[in-house]
This record gives sequence, C-alpha cells and structure tokens, in this order.
Amino acid sequence: MTAGNGRAPGQKAAHSRKPSQAVGHSQALDQAAGHGHGHGHAVSADSDRKLLSGALVLILAFMAAEVVVGFAAGSLALITDAAHMLTDAAAIALALVAIRLSARPPAGGFTYGLKRVEILSAQANGITLLLLAAFFVYEAISRLIHPPEVEGVLVLITGVVGIGVNLIATWLISRANRSSLNVEGAYQHILNDLFAFIATAVAGLVVLLTGFARADSIAAMIVAALMLKAGIGLVRDSGRIFLEAAPAGLDPASVGAELCAVPGVVEVHDLHVWEITSGEPAASAHILVREGLDCHQIRSEIEALLADRHHLTHSTLQVDHASADVEAAHCSDAHGEVHRPVEVKAAGSESDQAIPSH
Repeated sequence: MTAGNGRAPGQKAAHSRKPSQAVGHSQALDQAAGHGHGHGHAVSADSDRKLLSGALVLILAFMAAEVVVGFAAGSLALITDAAHMLTDAAAIALALVAIRLSARPPAGGFTYGLKRVEILSAQANGITLLLLAAFFVYEAISRLIHPPEVEGVLVLITGVVGIGVNLIATWLISRANRSSLNVEGAYQHILNDLFAFIATAVAGLVVLLTGFARADSIAAMIVAALMLKAGIGLVRDSGRIFLEAAPAGLDPASVGAELCAVPGVVEVHDLHVWEITSGEPAASAHILVREGLDCHQIRSEIEALLADRHHLTHSTLQVDHASADVEAAHCSDAHGEVHRPVEVKAAGSESDQAIPSH
C-alpha cells in the first residue's frame, strides 16, 4: 500500500500500524537543516513583490509611449515590442497575484495551500509567449512580402530608450527569487523584451543608413524566435510539475538504488518523487527492512540521505518489517518499479531485477 504522493505533512498511513511499522515525516530534519515547511527562500515574498512592482511601473509607462511612437513611425518592430510589453505587464501582475495567493496557509481541501497558483501563472506566461510568437511571425512574413515605410530615426531612438528601460526592469526582477517558476516566467518576458529592443534598435539603424525597410520585419522574426524558445521552456517546466514528474536532474531509479543500499533495507516500492511547486521537491516511499531491526532508526537514516544527497527535505516514509504478511498485503499493488538490494537480486531470478507494478 502506498504512503501516498499527496499526503499532507504529518498525515498517518490509512491502515492501522503494527509495532514494527514506522511512518514518519522529515519535519525534525527540516528544522535541523534550517528548512521549515514554509520552504522560505533567500529572497522574501515581500521583497519579490516590491521588485516586481517596480518593474511593472517602468513597463507600463514606457509601453504607452511606445504604442504612440510605433504607429507614428509605421514600425511593426515597435508595435511588436509594445504588444510584448503589454504581456510583460500582464505577466508581472499575474505573478504578483500568484505570490499573494500562494502565501495563504493550507486550509480545507487544499492541503498544500495554493502553492501551485504560481505554476498556473508560469504556464499562462509560457502559452502567451507561444501565441504572440506565432502572431508576430505571421505579421513579419506579410511585411516581408509587402514592406511598408518605416521611420528609421524614431525606431532607433525608441529602441535605444527601450533597452535602457528593460535593462532596469530585468535587473529588478533578476534580484527576486528566480527559483520560483512564477518569477522566472515574468523574468523571461522582460528578458525577451530586452532582446526585442536590441533587435529593434539594430533594425532602426539599418533602415536609417540603408533604407532597407525589411530589416524591421526581420527584427520582429528574431524576437518571435526568442519568445518561442522561452515559451516552450515555461510550458515544459510547468507541465512537469502539474504531471508530478520527478524534478529535473533527479532519477527516481537511482534514488531507489541508494535507499536499498542502506543497511537493513530489503525492498523499496511505491517510491514517488515530485514537486509541490517550483523549488519544493517532495518524496514518499514504502520501505521494508529485515526483522528485528529498528524501523525508526532506519527511517531517520533514509531521511538524512534524501536531504543530504538530493535536497529532499519534505519526505513521507512508511517503514515495515519484511514479514510474509506485509509483503502479501503491499507488494501486489505497488506503483512503479520495486527496488531491492543487489545481493537480493543476485539470489533471485533475472525477472526480479526490476519488478513492474501488477
């Protein structure tokens, strides 16, 4: 029977426990290591809000000016930048709302609180970037075929000023907690806008010096490519969290093998590793140990291993003695691969090396 990958901190196993069982949560370990279940970051939520708010004011002020200049100059690159800045402002505003909601404590049916609101925000930002990229590619191709008149001087001046504004906004958000996928989504919006203004300034200079009006559309396509790259990354990373995949760079099979290497462990199954929200990984597992050993001691050793090697300080572990009745009750409905020590595998058949779920 699984310990449950959605179990709230401190929740007990659904079935009654025998004296040989030990179900524990790594709260004491978190406190000893300086990590509480609030999972605080080096940059506080209040600081994040101030930094994001400062960037939002800058973006809104410059966006209004850019729309006016873009239409006056007939520049698609400038209008593209202005539209992107509108999404920047929306992304930052959404991030600010998500920060406030995710700070609410767990209540009712939301046993983890609203932490994943930040992931919803990041995914929305990613999808917005992808949609904008598709639209700007379409418009740029149309203008490559029928290039309009472009005022190179206005485009160049606006591009240079935009670089300055976005440098400040990028710097502000870079000081926030970018381990949060929510903040990273807003940061990617602003960073891509900085790249857009650099491309716009170059396009304005080319138009001014050579009269090559298609440079404006080419700049818009370069920006769209950067937006596409950032959007795919945000949708992929947020999707992994929603699907409760293991954190990037962490192999559950390797973790299972490490747990089996702990002296006394004879089997590990129902091993789940996922992220509650960005930067907050969690793990749960059902572990069988040899008869006569101290389940609580082994659980403590495993919690320390998970925290020290993989930064998994939020763990829920069910530890039982490997008696025949326990194996009959739990192994039949194991989720995923069953992990056993190397010496146990060697004693069994080849099919025991990785036993799939039934």
